Amino acid sequence: MERFPGIPREAVLKEDLLRGGVAFDPSALSGNEGGEVKPKSYFIFSFDHRTLPELGEAALNRPPEEIVLTGGPYGLRRTVVSVRVNPSSPYRVAPDADGALALFLDGARIADVGLPPMPEYYRHPLSNGKSVMEVAPTIQWGYLIYLTVFRVCQYFGAKEECQYCDINHNWRQHKAAGRPYTGVKPVDEVLEALEIIDRHDTARASTAYTLTGGAVTSKVGGKDEADFYGQYAQAIEERFPGRWIGKVVAQALPKEDVQRFHDYGIRIYHPNYEVWDRRLFELYCPGKERYIGRDEWHRRILDSAEVFGPRNVIPNFVAGVEMARPSGFLTVDEAIASTREGLRFFMSRGITPRFTTWCPEPTTPLGRENPDGAPLEYHLRLLEAYTETLRENNLTAPPGYGPAGPGRAVFSVSSFMDALAPEPGEGE
Repeated sequence: MERFPGIPREAVLKEDLLRGGVAFDPSALSGNEGGEVKPKSYFIFSFDHRTLPELGEAALNRPPEEIVLTGGPYGLRRTVVSVRVNPSSPYRVAPDADGALALFLDGARIADVGLPPMPEYYRHPLSNGKSVMEVAPTIQWGYLIYLTVFRVCQYFGAKEECQYCDINHNWRQHKAAGRPYTGVKPVDEVLEALEIIDRHDTARASTAYTLTGGAVTSKVGGKDEADFYGQYAQAIEERFPGRWIGKVVAQALPKEDVQRFHDYGIRIYHPNYEVWDRRLFELYCPGKERYIGRDEWHRRILDSAEVFGPRNVIPNFVAGVEMARPSGFLTVDEAIASTREGLRFFMSRGITPRFTTWCPEPTTPLGRENPDGAPLEYHLRLLEAYTETLRENNLTAPPGYGPAGPGRAVFSVSSFMDALAPEPGEGE
């Protein structure tokens, strides 16, 4: 915090928790779906530093989906953090001497901890008995409905899977544990879950939905990627016109396929570019390189801006894999220079990327080699580079992520929204 006075303290702490995880006292776990705390839904990846069998009590009694930090010696403003469990982390959520939940670092109390309340819509199952949390979980403190409608990826095996991604293992571990984990979610189930959310979300906290899942290289249910994911958007927009902002995370598809997304009702497109450096993209994303290739992937991102408008094309990258051993950059300077080059490439064209802080999941090749992830310095300098490049190009926070600014942001899997200034008129 002293070395980076321009980064909000909230963002410094949040990045450290996201990159290295947090441990939980048993009393701070959720009570699963029968408790008063909203449990972790494992909405697409595990986002944990251990496999389920290695999590101990946190595997039987789920941790909360997110935590919110306030107060403490740093006077933290409200900070929403996605939960990534690491029993070995120096950070621990546990009761203090008065019984109030707090965040401790090496035994020192550094923040008050709030847990997400169980939303009313999670208490009402679908007609077939499935839970809303299984079909349409919400994250970002209820802002986003995360619809992982295809729970596996057709980039499969060591020669195709992205080297930091555990979507296929996450599917396998939940099935092995006997947990419900629907592979392909039927459209009618998604609509029924959304009906329940719409009925019981009386505060209208849910504002957007994201359609996503694994890459489709052939067909799912006889449909290609654009039509497979697009069918959900079409059904949602017909049933709930304008109720939520529709977003899709998919591959960088040809322009005519992207147009179909738009025609189906999607308004924000996330064709994630994962990592900027050419050599690292080829190594880390072998399936994407083989089927599409980095240069074509980038061309398609630029083409998609002609369909959605540059403002509504928001590709993600995985922040931190740039420094993963054995092939990543050896210094923070080199890693930041590469990532900044990618930011400038897109932002100079009006496209605003965003990023997820890398969680080194242990079943992935890069996670096994790099259990500690990237250094905190990298993540904080990335926040500096990101905000500077945004200003250079007269851009503001991308749409569909809720409010910006420390104390206001709800985006939970990186702190880029916490590090940005609030939009004019939003106040502090």
